[in-house]
Amino acid sequence: MIKTIDRRTMLKSTGVALTLPMLESMNRNGSVLPPPQRLVFLCTTLGLHPPNLWPKTPGKDYEATAYLKILQDHRNDFTLFSGLQHEDQTGRQPHDSEMTFLTSARKPGMGGFRNSVSIDQIAATQLKNKTRFSSITLGSAKSQSQSYTAGGVMIPAQTNPAKLFESLFMKGRPKEIESQKRRLNQGKSILDQLSAQAKSLQQKASQADNHLLDDYLQSVREAETNIGNFQSWIDKPKPQVEIEKPKNISDIADIIGRTRLLMNLIPLIIQTDSSRVVSLMIQDHFAVPKIKGVTGNHHNLSHHGQDRTKIIQLQKIETAILHSFGDLLHQMKSRTETGSSLLKNTSVLFGSNLGNANAHQASNLPIFLAGGKFKHGQYIAKSKGTPLSNLFVSMLNQNGIEIDHFGQSTGTLSW
Repeated sequence: MIKTIDRRTMLKSTGVALTLPMLESMNRNGSVLPPPQRLVFLCTTLGLHPPNLWPKTPGKDYEATAYLKILQDHRNDFTLFSGLQHEDQTGRQPHDSEMTFLTSARKPGMGGFRNSVSIDQIAATQLKNKTRFSSITLGSAKSQSQSYTAGGVMIPAQTNPAKLFESLFMKGRPKEIESQKRRLNQGKSILDQLSAQAKSLQQKASQADNHLLDDYLQSVREAETNIGNFQSWIDKPKPQVEIEKPKNISDIADIIGRTRLLMNLIPLIIQTDSSRVVSLMIQDHFAVPKIKGVTGNHHNLSHHGQDRTKIIQLQKIETAILHSFGDLLHQMKSRTETGSSLLKNTSVLFGSNLGNANAHQASNLPIFLAGGKFKHGQYIAKSKGTPLSNLFVSMLNQNGIEIDHFGQSTGTLSW
C-alpha cells in the first residue's frame, strides 16, 4: 500500500531536517508520483593528473588507481569514461576551453567566436516555471561560469553561499518583498520600452547591425522570461530548512573550503525542488591552496613539467577535490525520497575541460557520470575523439528531455 505524502512532512537525514515544498510528486489527493529527475554538472577546470586516474583495464573489473581509491565507496554509483572530448578546442588563450565545457562550441576565444547554449540551459529552458529557479550556476572563486544562454551570453556564477542560502530558504520581510515586486515591475516596463526601440532600429540598421540587435533582443526576451518567473514565485512560501545559514569563507586560498560550502548546498537545492539544474565551476583561484604540504598555486602545479615535487603537491590538491566530490555523492545517497535515494533521481556529471593540464590538451577528458537511472560500476574506454556531446544528449533524454542533437553530438552515448 502506498502512503500519501503530506505537505508538512519533514525529511531527516545526516543531521538535516527540512520541510518539503509542494513537489510534483504530491497530487492534490495526496497520492505519490515518481520524484522528478535532476541534472548536476561539476567541472574542475585544471584537470586531473592522468597517471593517477586512468585504469588499464576497462569494464567492471577495472583496477582502483590512486584517485579511484578515494571514490571506492561509490564504485557502483558512477561510471568513468575516457576518450570523450569536444573538437576544435584550441583557443586564443590556453585555458579558453573552460568556456565551452558545457557548450562544445568550436575555437573558443578566437576572432569572431560566439559561444552557443550550454547543456544546463537547454534543460533549464525545458523545466522553466516548474521550480523557483530554472537553474543555479555556482563558482568557487569568481563570477565566471560555463553556463551560456541561447544567445551565447554567459550567466554569472554565484559565489556567495550565505547569500544563496538566503535566496533559497529565508523569507524576506514584507517591506522587502513589496520592494522586490516594484523592482521587478519596473524592470519589465524598462525591457518593454527597450524592446520596442530596438525593433524600430532594426528597420534602419545594416545587416551586420541587425545581427547585433537580434542578439540584444534575444537577451531582452530571456530577461523578460526570468522576470516573469520570479514574479510567479515571489508570493509562494520558500521551503524551511532546519540548518544554519552557512558562513562565507573570504579567504580565496581556501579552495576546498569554498568548494565544499557550495557542494553542501546542492543536495538541499535538489531535495527542496528549488531547482532541478545545478552547475558548479571549481576555478583557478590564483593562490596557494590552504592544504598541508602545498606551497605552489594550483595553476602552476598543474603545469608541472614532470617535476616530481610539483606533481606530489598537485596530487594533494586533486585528492582534496575528489574527496569533496565523494562527500557530495555520500550526501545524495544518504537522503531518500519516495523509496529511492536522491542520487538515483539525479544525474551528476563531474569532469574537466582539460584532459592533460600540463600540456593544455582538451582531449581524452576525465568524465565521471554518477546517479540517475544509468547502469554504473564500470570504466568505459571509448575510442579517442568520441563526442562528449553524445553523453550530454543521453543525459537529457534520460531526464525526459527528448532531443536528438546537441552541440557536436553524432547521436547518443551507449555503454
